[in-house]
Amino acid sequence: MRAKLRLAGWLGLMLGAAGSAWAAAAEVRRDLEYGRAAGEPLLLDVGMPAGPGPFPVVILVHGGGWTRGDKAGSDRPGDGADISPWFDLLGRANHVWFSINYRLAPQHRWPACLEDLQTAVRWVKANAGSFRGDPGRIAVFGHSAGGHLALMLATLTRPETRVQAVVGFAPVTDHEYKLAARGGLGEGLQALLGRPAQLTPEALHELRAISPVNRVKAGMPPLLLLHGDADRTVAVEQSVAFQRRVRAVGGSCDLIVLPGAPHGLREWARAAPDHEARLVEWLGRALGPATPGR
Repeated sequence: MRAKLRLAGWLGLMLGAAGSAWAAAAEVRRDLEYGRAAGEPLLLDVGMPAGPGPFPVVILVHGGGWTRGDKAGSDRPGDGADISPWFDLLGRANHVWFSINYRLAPQHRWPACLEDLQTAVRWVKANAGSFRGDPGRIAVFGHSAGGHLALMLATLTRPETRVQAVVGFAPVTDHEYKLAARGGLGEGLQALLGRPAQLTPEALHELRAISPVNRVKAGMPPLLLLHGDADRTVAVEQSVAFQRRVRAVGGSCDLIVLPGAPHGLREWARAAPDHEARLVEWLGRALGPATPGR
């Protein structure tokens, strides 16, 4: 335990010391087209640290209940779906990041959002080298509804969309969790599936089919879950149950529970200041060391 604390402290110091260098040297390119679907372009932003690389790569999937959110952080900056804390963290840790937009409900129903994530993975694999990234060392981050998509991707185990690691931040893993207590489908699921709030046998079957906890299998990439125990939007018990299911089939799934942390990422640094260092240390094990910026 002391060794882990010392490592986390060292990583925290290193990340903090590199902060000003990242801010000065970072290169961000916006609105790159990674595909087209339903007649509209699919866009992403990319952030690159200084140096020749090749650097490990992280694909970022925003949340927002499948109906909103944005690759720039959020469509409502500072709210609970804001993923902007990832940008500076990954830059300081010498990782190339690709933050994607995907088709949103209700205009686009399931599985459009998951299809777009798969398209993004294929595009990043083919193009990472042009952005100083290593196409053989890719992780996917997803928060909340984006975590649901990231974990669904992990369960597919298809060679063309397989990545080396998946990290879920307060991810939705089980659409049945407290379904009865909520009185049926919430607004996000109604929009995603094009169904009313009323829970029918057909709706229950579909909810079970798109719940990552029901799709766990051997052969998935290494997984990390981070979840606040004060989350009132997605209960931490969902991550606990998902980890248990993965380990039951012999898979690798670590879980970091953040004491006092709510759902929104922007509050995590205050509630659990060591979580960033622990995340970067885990990425180092999953993807290998990042090339120092030069």
